[in-house]
Amino acid sequence: MTKKTISIEDSDLFRDTVGAVRPIKVDKVLLKQADKPKPYPKKTIADVETYLKETPDIAIEKVGLEDSLSFAAPGLQKNVLKRLRQGFFGLDAEIDLHGLSSQEAKRQLLCFLTDSVIRHCRCVHIVHGKGYRSADNHPVLKNNINLWLRQHEKVQAFCSAPPKDGGTGAVFVLLSIAKN
Repeated sequence: MTKKTISIEDSDLFRDTVGAVRPIKVDKVLLKQADKPKPYPKKTIADVETYLKETPDIAIEKVGLEDSLSFAAPGLQKNVLKRLRQGFFGLDAEIDLHGLSSQEAKRQLLCFLTDSVIRHCRCVHIVHGKGYRSADNHPVLKNNINLWLRQHEKVQAFCSAPPKDGGTGAVFVLLSIAKN
């Protein structure tokens, strides 16, 4: 590259515009730490059980170890459940409830669903296990989840996951989008 030559008038004009210059002794800049904003307290949810619909005993048939689960809320289009099975919606969150007692699993599930609705998750993955260690080949957790998801007002549909995602030991759940 060739060096540009500057005329004497341009050089004088530059020096007049810039003014007095002093050399830098230290080339490190100390940034003043900005005051951190005050944290906002998390909104407390009064009771996660408020999302469960008060329904009289729902007559749901008990499911076995390898039975698949499926549910669509009334008024939902037929192809939504098909697209849910195919993974069309994509997963936004997941939880594994293996090894939990029924009471602890219910608490974890309701907190997870509430948090997912708040975070605007559309589709979630819940692993409940097949229930091989359950008595009489009737999985407790799987049957409870089948009931709880049907009672939850934000659940639009759910179905058993494909084999690569847990098969009959897991479900994909489609949640209604929270309106602000």
